[in-house]
Amino acid sequence: MRKIFIIGIVASGKTTLAKRLSTQLGIPWHELDSIVHHHTLDGRNKRTPEEQVEVINDIDHSGDWIFEGVHRESFNCLLDMADTIIFLDPPLWKRKIRILTRYIKQNLGLEHCDYKPDIAMLKMMYTWTSDFEHNRPVFEAKLNLYSHKVTRVTNSEALDKVLRSERVVEDSEGVIHG
Repeated sequence: MRKIFIIGIVASGKTTLAKRLSTQLGIPWHELDSIVHHHTLDGRNKRTPEEQVEVINDIDHSGDWIFEGVHRESFNCLLDMADTIIFLDPPLWKRKIRILTRYIKQNLGLEHCDYKPDIAMLKMMYTWTSDFEHNRPVFEAKLNLYSHKVTRVTNSEALDKVLRSERVVEDSEGVIHG
């Protein structure tokens, strides 16, 4: 595992896993949200899909990496580049609770965010989650093309196995590899 793409929908645990793997493996990690929305002197700006791919390619040429984010067409290149793809797929009910918990923590100043954590953003996160579930078959079909390098993580026990070992296999605790 030297080029790792962690993918999942809002509140699936991508950033937490990326930070932990980065520390464990000594590999730099990159939030794809920061590649899409970058900070300039003028504020927070959105890159075009072509600019996003250019930034990704620059990082790829510099060596090992961990990228984490939600699926976007401009990130398809990461499916090819990665030697390991980790799909974080906790149950829908758990993600919904995490979205609300994140919103509360951000508004209390307990958790940092680069966007305004208002009701509109909270609603958007639930909308994105609903849209993902509606479009899941299309996403799953795309991911199946890379099944030889995909690990699906559905719960904390499975996540612990990923963190303990580079090789995981299908088991009763929610880990599916290959």
